[in-house]
Amino acid sequence: MKRALLSVSDKSGVVAFASRLVELGFEIVSTGGTFKMVCEAGIAAIEIDEVTKFPEILDGRVKTLNPYVHGGILYRRDQESHRETVEAHGIVGIDLVCVNLYPFKATIERTDDFEEIIENIDIGGPAMVRSAAKNFKDVLIVTDVSDYDAVLHVLQAQEDSFEFRRSLMIKAYEHTAAYDAMIANYMNRRFNEGFGAKQFIVGSKAQAMRYGENPHQKGALYEFENYFTATFKTLKGEASFNNMGDINGAVKIASAFGDRGAVCIVKHGNPCGFALRENLLEAYSEALRCDSISAFGGVVAVNGVVDAALAQKMNELFLEVVIAGGFSDEALALFESKKRLKLFTCNAPRLIVPHDAMDFKHVEGGFVYQESDRVGEDEVKNAKLMSKRAASEAELLDAEIAWKVAALTKSNCVVYVKNAAMVAVGMGMTSRVDAAQCALKKAEAMGLDVRGAALASEAFFPFRDSIDAAAAAGVATVIEPGGSVRDDEVIAAADEYGMALYFTGVRHFLH
Repeated sequence: MKRALLSVSDKSGVVAFASRLVELGFEIVSTGGTFKMVCEAGIAAIEIDEVTKFPEILDGRVKTLNPYVHGGILYRRDQESHRETVEAHGIVGIDLVCVNLYPFKATIERTDDFEEIIENIDIGGPAMVRSAAKNFKDVLIVTDVSDYDAVLHVLQAQEDSFEFRRSLMIKAYEHTAAYDAMIANYMNRRFNEGFGAKQFIVGSKAQAMRYGENPHQKGALYEFENYFTATFKTLKGEASFNNMGDINGAVKIASAFGDRGAVCIVKHGNPCGFALRENLLEAYSEALRCDSISAFGGVVAVNGVVDAALAQKMNELFLEVVIAGGFSDEALALFESKKRLKLFTCNAPRLIVPHDAMDFKHVEGGFVYQESDRVGEDEVKNAKLMSKRAASEAELLDAEIAWKVAALTKSNCVVYVKNAAMVAVGMGMTSRVDAAQCALKKAEAMGLDVRGAALASEAFFPFRDSIDAAAAAGVATVIEPGGSVRDDEVIAAADEYGMALYFTGVRHFLH
């Protein structure tokens, strides 16, 4: 008779799993709460201390750390010396190990009590998982509840191949590695401000991608927690590696305005259109006016539900991606004829972003790691008026939009907003003056009037020349962080032109 060891923290489905294992000829060995649960279900089981010949001690800290357990898991069935050793010591083989670990994550989310947190660090569980994974040719290691049915199927069909066992082995080491990474990262957050000697970035594969940035590069999408599997639903097409970068940028900007109706158009990682309106069709139309040329083949994020009227308008231009809180059935029907269009939804009235606490970027040889940057809701509201003239309520709304878009646009950048719509943007430039000039040149080419607009810069203006250029374009309001050694000259220039000038005191570089 084969023997299965069951010791699980997540007990969902374990009774049915144990019952089927018994039907397939397995003898069940179990621990603690798992043993109690299967016994109460009428399933015959052996308690772990009958195997170890030693009682559970130290309030459960030691119960499976025993040669009768690990010997039974680790001995190689194909080596005579191993078989002789276990027989000499009365060790019974364990052929299947089903273990998932103490709920460390749930514990740190529930309490800050360090003693309780320490007690929810599993020791015996990872040891059994690693032992079984090491000997995967002889032992099935099951760490995921979702694998119960597959394991039972291959056992029933006698198809537990080397490849199947190997796949469970890989998942087992992923399981313990992620668990240890979570503990280490937590300890560093608690005691080292999140920046310890080691930093672990762990993601779960959400979906494969046909390729990376280019066809010769392999790629896949990984997620923290379950953000993409839970809130990112594909309705049409398949997201590419490049799509995901543009979607990320568009969604972050469009969702930065709470429940307000916002539409953001992104191309190659940069916003080329944005507008805020109660009516989403109007918002899209206004966003499109900023740069309809760049919008061709772009990604559109809609902070709301796309209806038939908006879908019909979108169909007038080739768009690669539309992501929205949702789509009406009529809108989906209208989009059906667009073969190359990809549609994604957050399955909610509005766009959803996870607001990751930390951010990182690959550099050759490693990565740089930092706290995530976020635009505070009150940054514009609390901005300090530096000029003699104050902005009107409408101008302050334009300033808020320009500021938030600038904060989420590649530096150096400047953003011009008029009547709650972006009318010009210059981004990713080596000079802030160049960014301003490129933005104005584009606006002129698109036939857009920036007079009366609000201008935002994500970092301070080092010289008054940017104010001079803004005044020449007819800008009414300027918002920037301040902090230049020549702030006095910038303020004087704003007063000279009768502009409203605000300093937020916060810089938002994005590189």
